[in-house]
Amino acid sequence: MSRVLIDGNNLTLEDFMMVARKGSGVELTNEALERVRANRRVVDQFVEEEKVVYGITTGFGKFSDVAISKEDTALLQRNLIISHACGVGNPLDEEIVRGIMLLRANALSKGYSGIRPETLLTLVEMLNKGVHPIIPEKGSLGASGDLAPLSHMVLVMIGEGEAIFKGEKMTGAEAMKAAGIPIVQLTSKEGLALINGTQVMTAIGALTVYDSKKLAKLADIAGALTVEAQRGITDAFREGVHKVRPHRGQGQSAANLLRLLEGSSYTTRQGDIRVQDAYTLRCIPQIHGGSRDAIDYVLEKIIIEMNSATDNPLIFTEEQEVISGGNFHGQPMALAFDFLGIALAELGNVSERRIERLVNPQLSGLPAFLTAKGGLNSGFMITQYAAASLVSENKVLAHPASVDSIPSSANQEDHVSMGTIAARKAREIYKNTVNVLAIELMAAAQAIDFNKQYALGKGTEVAYQEIRQKVSQLQEDRVMYTDINLCSGLILDHTIVNKVEATVELL
Repeated sequence: MSRVLIDGNNLTLEDFMMVARKGSGVELTNEALERVRANRRVVDQFVEEEKVVYGITTGFGKFSDVAISKEDTALLQRNLIISHACGVGNPLDEEIVRGIMLLRANALSKGYSGIRPETLLTLVEMLNKGVHPIIPEKGSLGASGDLAPLSHMVLVMIGEGEAIFKGEKMTGAEAMKAAGIPIVQLTSKEGLALINGTQVMTAIGALTVYDSKKLAKLADIAGALTVEAQRGITDAFREGVHKVRPHRGQGQSAANLLRLLEGSSYTTRQGDIRVQDAYTLRCIPQIHGGSRDAIDYVLEKIIIEMNSATDNPLIFTEEQEVISGGNFHGQPMALAFDFLGIALAELGNVSERRIERLVNPQLSGLPAFLTAKGGLNSGFMITQYAAASLVSENKVLAHPASVDSIPSSANQEDHVSMGTIAARKAREIYKNTVNVLAIELMAAAQAIDFNKQYALGKGTEVAYQEIRQKVSQLQEDRVMYTDINLCSGLILDHTIVNKVEATVELL
């Protein structure tokens, strides 16, 4: 098994995906382990001296003014985990759980959390051996971090809770025993170090951003196919137009369209058939480009967060100092993930409007609902309904979570981020948008089949062939949801984007 080295400072999105989705293992650098050891010695010293330090010799939240004896510090940490494991809802996907474990291990390896090296290495060993705690998706306020879901992760470390090991659901104790990993007896500061952070929202967001980068390219491919199906005008995509308004994403999308459409005889120039196209064709670079820029902004925030110390209190080894701050607060990520959801919703929004242009004979010049025998057959009529429903749902989901806050812990924690809700909503919007774009790909391919005398572009030909390998031309009405699922699969596993990029370089 390949291993990703982590040291708390240099984790990339590609590293993250290798561990979360591809199943790579993790290894701590020697430098990181030495930082963790040195940092832990400070905690042990404070406990021995019975200094009053939040979360080490005191209770938590509103109980921060309750002193805890040296003898009870270990029990305090265990009670913290079992009392905070209050998650509800469906379990998070395995790739999200692996991402959470990786990000928590990476944050701890920075050496500001006071954890023992052996406890951190237990988390790493669970990741490497495939012990995946069952973590419910709901229950986090996003400050103080993702307390409830991260507690479910730690339950398995202490022999409680539930986990999946080798595809089988079992108790945490059974999973650890089956994997040959000793159960941890938490001691001072360790429970707090393991659960006080933003790793759940960040893991969900990181997976969504990675997929969104691919989806932005797929949206350009779908848009290009629709441009051909509508015999669209390419002048609006020319480089000079976008140089005078140099938004990065806009220029990338315009360049992609020209590369995809190179050699196409479906496309036209200004005045050949019409003077200009509707906005959903003519403004693809501006609309897709806006989403691209938003996705890139969120990616930048995620890279910072993946390599940050986000727990509390932070222990500074050289200064022998403990500071209670607020790095656990998810607001920087909450705003970013709300932005991500909006950007993805817009990719779906414009796609649905392009679908309408394809199926509406008053707009397309093609047979109504893309069926040669309308009346007897409904053709693509209800696929547009489905796309409209998904887009409408996205508009509801795109309402920002970060504008809400409900005080907790007797008003000690009187502003919370709702960042994990924002991340989960963005992931759901992504899934809906995949299905909308799948319908556009199918409709565009169907429309193209009515004008087979023309040649497709260099990139769109590849995409068209990939679609047709899974979904045949619609001659008579048939069950459509299976076609949508097949086409969505080509998007979810990035088949279309990867195949097109083997022929045409996309930005």
